[in-house]
Amino acid sequence: MNDEQFNDAFTLHIPPAYNTEDTQKNKIIFALASLGEGTVNEVVAKLEDLEPGITSEQLTAMANIVLKELYDKGLIKGSETNGEMHYDTSKMLKPNEGAVNVGLLDPDKDR
Repeated sequence: MNDEQFNDAFTLHIPPAYNTEDTQKNKIIFALASLGEGTVNEVVAKLEDLEPGITSEQLTAMANIVLKELYDKGLIKGSETNGEMHYDTSKMLKPNEGAVNVGLLDPDKDR
């Protein structure tokens, strides 16, 4: 696996804007990111808000597959509540603490 294949497989790319010409996967990712967190049905409802008339059984099935795949890869968080998965794009719950010793980052640099 080269670097590009690795990045495609294990990096979550969130589109900067909604584009009706984009892939279904990117539309689903964008919808979840704009919600922050949500169920498959909430993501599909957001897609309907962004692109009226897009909703279909096929899209709901695709959203279910895409979100589960991203969750299984660890690219998004998820938790089950009342038998329904709630997906979440936030991976960090609290900011990092501590400081960085810049001198240790570049061993050739004077300390």
